[in-house]
Amino acid sequence: MTNGNKSIPSVSVSYACNGSSTKANTLGMRPMQERAYERRGEQYLLIKSPPASGKSRALMFIALDKLQNQGLKQAIIVVPEKSIGSSFNDEPLSKFGFWADWSVEPKWNLCNAPGADNGGKVNSVGAFLEGDDKVLVCTHATFRFAVDKFGVGAFDNRLIAVDEFHHVSANPDNKLGLYLGQFIARDSVHIVAMTGSYFRGDAEAVLAPQDESKFDTVTYTYYEQLNGYEHLKQLDIGYFFYSGSYSDDILKVLDPAEKTIIHIPNVNSRESTKDKIREVEHIVEELGEWQGTDPATGFQLVKAPGGRILRIADLVDDDPIKRDKVSAALKDPAHKNNRDHVDIIIALGMAKEGFDWIWCEHALTVGYRSSLTEIVQIIGRATRDAPGKTRARFTNLIAEPDASEQAVTEAVNDTLKAIAASLLMEQVLSPRFEFKPKNPASGPVQGFDYGDDGYDPEKCNVGFNRETGQLQIEIKGLSDPKSEEAVRICREDLNEVIATFVQDKTTIERGLFDREMVPEELTQVRMGKIIKEKYPDLDIEDQEAVRQHAIAALNLTQQAKQTALGGNVGSSETAANTALIDGVRKFVMDVRELDIDLIDRINPFSEAYAILAKALSEDSLKQVAAAIAAKRVSISYEDARELAERALQFKNERGRIPDINAKDPWEKRMAEGVAAFKRYRAQQKAAEGNGGDVNA
Repeated sequence: MTNGNKSIPSVSVSYACNGSSTKANTLGMRPMQERAYERRGEQYLLIKSPPASGKSRALMFIALDKLQNQGLKQAIIVVPEKSIGSSFNDEPLSKFGFWADWSVEPKWNLCNAPGADNGGKVNSVGAFLEGDDKVLVCTHATFRFAVDKFGVGAFDNRLIAVDEFHHVSANPDNKLGLYLGQFIARDSVHIVAMTGSYFRGDAEAVLAPQDESKFDTVTYTYYEQLNGYEHLKQLDIGYFFYSGSYSDDILKVLDPAEKTIIHIPNVNSRESTKDKIREVEHIVEELGEWQGTDPATGFQLVKAPGGRILRIADLVDDDPIKRDKVSAALKDPAHKNNRDHVDIIIALGMAKEGFDWIWCEHALTVGYRSSLTEIVQIIGRATRDAPGKTRARFTNLIAEPDASEQAVTEAVNDTLKAIAASLLMEQVLSPRFEFKPKNPASGPVQGFDYGDDGYDPEKCNVGFNRETGQLQIEIKGLSDPKSEEAVRICREDLNEVIATFVQDKTTIERGLFDREMVPEELTQVRMGKIIKEKYPDLDIEDQEAVRQHAIAALNLTQQAKQTALGGNVGSSETAANTALIDGVRKFVMDVRELDIDLIDRINPFSEAYAILAKALSEDSLKQVAAAIAAKRVSISYEDARELAERALQFKNERGRIPDINAKDPWEKRMAEGVAAFKRYRAQQKAAEGNGGDVNA
């Protein structure tokens, strides 16, 4: 729990603070940068690493090597917005042990240049391509217009580095994605793609599968990053529900003593009052007595009830002169390490990706954000390491359902999306899972700690490697991936699979509110369907292996959370730092036998429901449940077919078909699926016989 009644965290993860992720090697590289630099010879490199892990500097090291040692002519750094261009300013890398310094001629950092993206800046790109200077920095927009004008071939033998790569999409309407596909097809450039998000896109893939397969991936996890900090020990993520106007309830979750970024709702959302200026004024009024404006920074000065003067930066104001003054004051490098420079930042579309305020302890977002990538980016504002900052949190403030049917439907959707984001962030923040089938030949692996009693050859074991942040779990009956692609998915993409699963509306509705639902309908049927759609080129055995690994990762995290939030793993700081690992280990020890069938029999959303029941009022919880129950339908054609396929597997394994009168609810449900599938097929045949059609 957080202090007082500020909010109920749905995710609370503690870290060891061993300082490893901030320590530099002899070349001045932190661990993530060293890992990326080891792959500097790759033509296509994708770096997936959290905010504040040092991706900008990692690129500097790689780009300098490509220019000096790999024969590339120039490096073009492409960023999504002008403010992020400062991340690639000059750096004296040789001062810390590297063999060269990073330098960008001022005229070639087009993020600082005046004019429009499709005007003089495009001509500057042309002049750069004709000249001998080595590095150019520009926005995604400038780069798109430049490729429009000069063509893909003009960039041959150059490095193109794309920061915040999740802005790209394989959708033909996304020009940056279209051009990257053309660059890869021409095969005459090197590409380094970087993202602080673990999702390639919420609705669409970033790259076409054939293009993505050409990239070598460097992954540095949130767990590795936060576990290796010096100061930040705990990260809480939660959602909080309010009724009425959010600005009336904001102090229930906003602690003025915490350094906070408040993102107010989009004016088109139901949480917005449609008057963003008045919303900011109301928040300021709630915080205390206005004392005026600091003439040097433009910050609002507010006297809190205890007498403390709060310095509040308003980035919502439509007056560009005022807003630019505040924005410039926030970016002033002279105050980067000054904790007292500002206390609260209020923003709407700003202060997200690339915004660097190391002192931020609380990212408070009003209204659900439809993009999981955006949520990851906002949370990243609070996960910087800073002296004296031991705890950080992200709170999503969401309107409770009200009486009108339309508002209830919208509120239910937002609630489900917030839960999905919370479940997903828990996976992102956890150690990396590595599942192994338990068999007679299984044994301990060097580097893994198997707990106080060590490795037990008679049981399923849980090992943890503190150096790599890997959690190795043995499971009986687990299918191993066979193809290289399936192995890669199980190693790199389980969070992507889980993201699709928890965002599936039917899945999460039934998992939370359908008391008659058999868990295997979700873990086998729904997850199986998602895997088939997501990876149609995998054979059936590999699809099943990926399904098993993904559902094991989700369900074991949920079972560990139950133990960790229940406080059953001990109260010492050491125990807190390994709460999730201890929770997984305790769950594995408590079950008679950890096999894949047992994991499939766990509802992945049961723990999320328990937290939701605490966070929502009883009346609102009933309204949500009723709204979902009203939509419940009989078995769909797709689900009936999936159930029939599972029934066929059952028959192959047991030598008999599932019994509709069986006591086992999953066997009964498979039999119902077979019956429903037969009915659909009969209807289809009848319709075909009559020359008609069936909408199944």
